[in-house]
Amino acid sequence: MVQDLPPVGGYGPVQYRRNLPPRGFRPSHYLFAMGALCAYGFWEAGKGIKEQRELAREKVWSRIHLIPMLQAEVDRDTVRRQLAADAREKELMKDVPGWKNGSVYNSDRYVRPNYVVTPSQDNMKRTR
Repeated sequence: MVQDLPPVGGYGPVQYRRNLPPRGFRPSHYLFAMGALCAYGFWEAGKGIKEQRELAREKVWSRIHLIPMLQAEVDRDTVRRQLAADAREKELMKDVPGWKNGSVYNSDRYVRPNYVVTPSQDNMKRTR
């Protein structure tokens, strides 16, 4: 009886792992791509922040340059209101003897009037 023996030099290696081709890029390529993408994003964000800062600076300076014009408009409105108030006072107090039109304060200094705009009673009834 002849026994069955392995071939001379032994059997070939047994393939126990799957032999699949690698899918996608190497991890180092993904890491480099993400680093480049983040760097570009930070670069663009920095440019946007600089632009927002410049726009804010421009807005502040435009407001600073508009202050004299706006103050002149407020002064014109104050003078107009003061003249209208003086005219109303003259009309109301024309029958009072000895009434002197002008300031109610005991001073010759100019006192800036403070106006408070209140809604009329008609408007109050409409809102309820």
